[in-house]
Amino acid sequence: MSVFESAVTINKPASVVYAFLGDMNNHRQLMPDSITDWQSTTDQASFNVQNITTLSLKIDERVADTLIRIIPAEKAPFDLELKWELNSASENTEAKFTITADLNMMMKMVASGPLKKLVEEETANLVRLLS
Repeated sequence: MSVFESAVTINKPASVVYAFLGDMNNHRQLMPDSITDWQSTTDQASFNVQNITTLSLKIDERVADTLIRIIPAEKAPFDLELKWELNSASENTEAKFTITADLNMMMKMVASGPLKKLVEEETANLVRLLS
């Protein structure tokens, strides 16, 4: 399994960060420009990763103000889990975004860079949007 993660501190309580991340409609604002054909509901989103694949993801688990776990809603090119973990300290919240992917050697060479960039871009966009 390959693990890609990024953590940031946001000057908002965990309840605010959790409310934003708990709605898949909001995740479009976190995504890079290479994402197209976005469609979402509160619990699910599907989109096209430019020139690579179409993904459909759903929220599988919610733990209030602490965790949001996202998994494929349909067959993905590889096993995948996205996880937002929130840790609150007074008025600040540490948000850690982790993508765990089961990549074979060939996919690892192709996808590692974009996945690392994705976790960093999503956390940076989360800080920008909620600050």
